[in-house]
Amino acid sequence: MNPGLIVKLRPDGPWRSGPDSGARNRVDPIYHSDSLYAAVTSAMATLGMREDWLEATARQPDGSAVRFSSCFPFAGENAFVVPPRSIWPAAPASGRVRWKSARFVPLSMIPALLSGEPLQDDRWIVDAASECLLPAGSAGPFRIHLRWNAAIDRLGGSAERHSTACIQFRPDAGLWAIVSFADEAAEARWSAPVKGALRLLADSGFGGERSRGWGRCAQPDFVGGTLPEMILAAPLPPAPAQIEPSAQELPEAEIAAPHPAQQWLLSLFTPGAHDTVDWGRGNYTVTERGGRVHSTAGFGERKKELPMVTEGSVLVAGDALRGSAPDVAPDGFAHPVFRAGFALAIPLPRPQRDAVKREPEVVV
Repeated sequence: MNPGLIVKLRPDGPWRSGPDSGARNRVDPIYHSDSLYAAVTSAMATLGMREDWLEATARQPDGSAVRFSSCFPFAGENAFVVPPRSIWPAAPASGRVRWKSARFVPLSMIPALLSGEPLQDDRWIVDAASECLLPAGSAGPFRIHLRWNAAIDRLGGSAERHSTACIQFRPDAGLWAIVSFADEAAEARWSAPVKGALRLLADSGFGGERSRGWGRCAQPDFVGGTLPEMILAAPLPPAPAQIEPSAQELPEAEIAAPHPAQQWLLSLFTPGAHDTVDWGRGNYTVTERGGRVHSTAGFGERKKELPMVTEGSVLVAGDALRGSAPDVAPDGFAHPVFRAGFALAIPLPRPQRDAVKREPEVVV
C-alpha cells in the first residue's frame, strides 16, 4: 500500500491536450501523465524547488518518490477511467450497447468487471462525443469544439483563417488524477509542494493555448487515502474458480517461482532497468510520444520521440512496476529534458492456474 491523493480539476474555460499526431483540429480527452509531470516540474521551478524535485523523481535510480496517473474525465460523482484491456470490452449480453465504442467507463464499475458480473444493457449508454459509458439518461462530461482564429499580415493585409480544437466541460465536470507517494516519508516531504504546484497551475493553466487563457481551473480538490484501496473501493475479487493441478503434477521450479502479477496501468509507462516485464504476455498498446521543448535554452525544438505503453494496458511482471524518465532532449541540447514514464499501476487479482495451459492474448 502507498499513500496517495485524488486530485480533481474543474476547468473554468476551454481545455486543450493535443493528440499524438499534433493536429490542431483534434484534441485528446486524456491529459497524459508525462504532460502532468512536466507541468508540475515547471511549477516547482517557479517555487524554487526544481533541483530537489528532479533528484527525488527523474534522477532517482530506485524509483520516483512521486508518481502521477494521467488525468481522466469526471462528471458529478462519476469518475471515468480507461478500463483494463484484459477485461474490456465486456462480453455483450445483446447488441443493444456497443461496449467497444466506450473508451472510458465509470471507476465504480471496475470491481464488477473484475469479478465477471454481467452488464445490464438497459442501464447503460455510450456517449459518442466523449466516448464515456454512462448510466442511461445521463449527459457526457464534455464536448469537443473548434475555435477559429485568423492570422493577419499587417503589411499585405491578408488573413489566414485556422481552427484549434478544445474541450468544453459541463459545469459539474472536469478531470481527475491520482498522485502516489513511494512511502510515508515521501508523502511528508512532497505532499504540500505537489498541492502547491497544482494550485499554481490551476491559476496559470494546463495544456495548450495557455496564452489565450485556456486550461485554467478552480482551486483543485484533494482527497487523501491509500492505494490501491482508494481506486478499487471494494476488495479485489478472487479470480474465477478453475481446476488447479496438484503440487505433485507441477515441476519443482514452477512451484518455487513467484507468480507474476498483472498490473493495470493508469499512466504512461517506460520500463526501467529494474522492471521485469514479460512482454510475451499481457494485453497492451504502445504509442509514440513527441512534442517540443519549452525552455529558454531552445524554445520550440523537437524532443526525441519515445515509445510508451498506454493507459489501460495490462502488463505481467514479477515485481511492482517502477518505470523511468529518459532524457529526450535534442542532440547537443544545453540540459536534459525528461519524459516521465513512471508507472502508476494497480495490481489485478492473481489468476489461478488452468488445468490446460493457455496462451494469453497479447495486443501491441
